[in-house]
Amino acid sequence: MSKNIFPFHVMAKPTGAICNLACGYCFYLEKENLYPGKSDFRMSTEVLESYIRQYIDAQPGDHVYFAWQGGEPTLLGVDFFKRAVELQQKYADGKTIENAFQTNGVLIDDKWAEFFYENKFLIGISIDGPEKFHDRYRVNRGRKGSFKQVMRGMEFLKKHRVEFNTLTVVQNHNSQYPLEIYHFLKEIGSTFIQFIPIVERISEMNTSHGLKLISPDSKSTAHVTEWSVEPEQYGIFLSEIFDEWVLSDVGKYYVQIFDVALEAWIGLNPNLCVFSETCGNAMAIEHNGDLYSCDHYVYPENKLGNILDDSLINLVNSDQQKNFGMDKKSTLPQYCINCDVRFACNGECPKHRFADTPDGESGLNYLCAGYKHFFHHIDPYMRFMAIELQHQRPPANVMEWAKDKDKGFPSFKLSPNDPCPCGSGKKLKICCGRIV
Repeated sequence: MSKNIFPFHVMAKPTGAICNLACGYCFYLEKENLYPGKSDFRMSTEVLESYIRQYIDAQPGDHVYFAWQGGEPTLLGVDFFKRAVELQQKYADGKTIENAFQTNGVLIDDKWAEFFYENKFLIGISIDGPEKFHDRYRVNRGRKGSFKQVMRGMEFLKKHRVEFNTLTVVQNHNSQYPLEIYHFLKEIGSTFIQFIPIVERISEMNTSHGLKLISPDSKSTAHVTEWSVEPEQYGIFLSEIFDEWVLSDVGKYYVQIFDVALEAWIGLNPNLCVFSETCGNAMAIEHNGDLYSCDHYVYPENKLGNILDDSLINLVNSDQQKNFGMDKKSTLPQYCINCDVRFACNGECPKHRFADTPDGESGLNYLCAGYKHFFHHIDPYMRFMAIELQHQRPPANVMEWAKDKDKGFPSFKLSPNDPCPCGSGKKLKICCGRIV
């Protein structure tokens, strides 16, 4: 099997959609309906070994990153992942293997935490804020909140010194309380924070395969769910957290979307798929070896094949997947192409592009207003940090700059004719402004 030219990422779903929670906003729970009559959603040893062998072999670099998700992967038990680690070691061929594991945390105990620590797993804990916010949607099948169990699992991780970060779903309710959410995440010890906006649509007609949440590419009539975050409010949510972060937390707490934005402001293509110019390098593999174009596109029309029937690398490099990745750029509306923050947004995830532009063109991202608000809001600070990096100085210097009353925080702007913040005495446009 030949190696791929470029690295790619696969999110493994070894339990499929099976979960011990029934989160009200979950887009994946109903994917169980794609496998009617199936009762065992445990990834077989055959599929597991084939996936691990092929995935390691296809990666061009010396580091291979595995991501385990669900459903809920802890339902498989520790022994399943001990076997996975054994197989990784068997096929590593000198490469360094790293594992990330996304979980709701409910089943984590001493045994799990010891395993995670011994094998250097990076754990992602799904938590939506303090109990009153988390338990609104993240409930078990008895409709009881899961907050206390999640916090208990997190304590086991801390006890065994397991590295973890947090993933917070931003929905219609908790989006109204950005600083309360942010303060809580810092208080529980999360130093790497991810915010994921939830946007889902329900078809107004019966859909095939028993799925209520409509396919992103569907042209059927649908309405946005009541739990989906409002576009403008999402931008406000991010901006209010950014205002506190940029004053006191740069270099101490890492908020994924802020780091990714800085990549864009220094001229890089953002490495987070939703903001990259194209996509298609982040796929999802189901429990039975079915490979799909994306975690958010697990629909029959986006199935690439099965790794037991065809090689993983063939599926990754198929015309179907290449077209899927390029469509993100080629279908961008003119309104987006002309946008002054396109370099940072690139139309975000195609899953959310079901709105119309002001001039009636289809394909506008539902969250467009929010992203415009946010990216315009952070622009002067990102420019300053980009300049600091260019001069090999810490971007955390932005905190003192932001606190400077003479610069009018938070409303100041940098214009091309302003003195360059680097201290050269030149105007920004003929100094560091050339690189921003």
